[in-house]
Amino acid sequence: MNTMPIYKVRPIRDLKDMVKQSVELFANKNAFWIKTDKEENYKGITYSEFKEDIDALGTALINMGLKDKFIAVIGENRYEWCVTYLAVVNGTGVIVPLDKELPTAEIENLLIRSNASAVFFSGKFIDQMKMLSSKLTTVKYFINMDAVDDVAKDAFEGATKDEAVFLSFRGLIAKGKDLILSGDRSFIDAPVDAEKMSILLFTSGTTDLAKGVMLSHKNICSNLTAVCSVLYIDSNDSVLSILPLHHTYECTCGFLVMIYNGCTISFNEGLKHIAKNLKETKPSIIILVPLILEGMYKKIWEQAAKKRGLKTKLKIAIFISNMLLNVFKIDIRRKLFKHIHENIGGRVRLIISGAAAINPEVSKGFRSLGIKVRQGYGLTECSPIVTVNHDKEFRDDSIGKPLPGVEVKIENADENGIGEIVVKGNNVMLGYFGDPNATQKVMKDGWLYTGDLGKMDSNGFFYITGRKKNVIVTKNGKNIYPEEVEACLNKSPYILESLVWGKDEEGSDETLVYAKIVPDFEAIKNKLGTDNFSEDDIYKIIEDEVKAANRSIPLYKRVRDFSIKEEEFVKTTTRKIKRYVERM
Repeated sequence: MNTMPIYKVRPIRDLKDMVKQSVELFANKNAFWIKTDKEENYKGITYSEFKEDIDALGTALINMGLKDKFIAVIGENRYEWCVTYLAVVNGTGVIVPLDKELPTAEIENLLIRSNASAVFFSGKFIDQMKMLSSKLTTVKYFINMDAVDDVAKDAFEGATKDEAVFLSFRGLIAKGKDLILSGDRSFIDAPVDAEKMSILLFTSGTTDLAKGVMLSHKNICSNLTAVCSVLYIDSNDSVLSILPLHHTYECTCGFLVMIYNGCTISFNEGLKHIAKNLKETKPSIIILVPLILEGMYKKIWEQAAKKRGLKTKLKIAIFISNMLLNVFKIDIRRKLFKHIHENIGGRVRLIISGAAAINPEVSKGFRSLGIKVRQGYGLTECSPIVTVNHDKEFRDDSIGKPLPGVEVKIENADENGIGEIVVKGNNVMLGYFGDPNATQKVMKDGWLYTGDLGKMDSNGFFYITGRKKNVIVTKNGKNIYPEEVEACLNKSPYILESLVWGKDEEGSDETLVYAKIVPDFEAIKNKLGTDNFSEDDIYKIIEDEVKAANRSIPLYKRVRDFSIKEEEFVKTTTRKIKRYVERM
């Protein structure tokens, strides 16, 4: 079943062509709206100014001898990160985005593995970079995105080949502009091979396990235009970039899709600043993972519960609003729930959710309040989007339908229709960097074997059931998907998150299901009406919740025993639990 586009999209050859077209269409419009100082002031950067900086930086990098080299970038989401990304891929070399949460040893390992010749970094990494500069022989240039001086114009010209040179981002921009004025068009006229590797992304995991995913302009461009053909986004939209840009989900959807459509991008200053930044920047679109989105929804109801009678009034208002919308096609949601909308900036109309399954009740709840939530599914190897719930067709409990131009099927399905999700399309990676054996294991006859398990219904909607490597296979051959059991446990208002695994019982034919559970201590405090509660009080509440969850699932999937964990699980920067760490 092929998905047809809903909206017409303009063709682009590559990301360089995309930038050129966007500047022609939106020259004087703000591409970015960024905070300039500690006084909380914002300023706009137009599409024309953005392109000037990309051209200047690219010209300076080629002048430094970095043509066709690997160039890394590490830091928080920011304007300089975006300029660096496009200055490298649009005619200089290969960009290597690195996770800013990695320890120094892992950053060193990935810089070695990628054979990076230069690294751009945020000022907070200066001490790490100085230490690495004395150890790494391949990295010649260290470029500080926060340096206040203009060290760059001539600094690299006097360096010896054995020296590591520290330069400033601003200095390189100034150097590049001077070179362009003098007639240097080495970057501006540089051709782009859309089918060649231009992006090297390391997947989550330790550096020994992390695979280097090779992506091309063709991969990314096919993916971003396909997304825009089924989700309506235009130049009136703006986005608050919250998820880390080094991850291809945010990079493609929160950055490149927005530049393609002439949107305005602002940057979140950290998870604890989301509410403040939403009010400051007033975005119309936000891209999130379920953990953050579910937290936002939970907070709406917690705030309603604090005022006497407000929770009941909110439920009644939702009922009336839904009836008016469904029966009479009268939409009063944004007016009726104006206060809730204002708390998230007042303009949010679309939330894109990915990276994990979202609780369907949360999607329905936001829709009842007048905010559209669209869940999708993807992976780094697919640039990254594979399926998404479209503007015209959606299911709250589904990952949606394949993007136009992307083929998806279920391989080796069992009696329940569950099998491995395999994907084919222009968005599928070139392979794993320097690892042909790993590539051959997942790429077969043009199909990418994702390692994710799922099923498809009669209407062509796909559903994720879990990861192939996480499946608990019982001694009598039945499959238990930990993610399914975890979703059931996590419905409890007193459980913040959970982790499930299986263990064969010695001397029997049974495989037992165990869980590690992080309680929601704030919810437990409210339930008990006191701060003074014991470990036994917590255990009893969680035990009751586990029993309640068990009643809704088959006997062989039920949790037999659990332990309490006081701190949240260790997670990746996209808020996925690091199972291999937590099971140790």
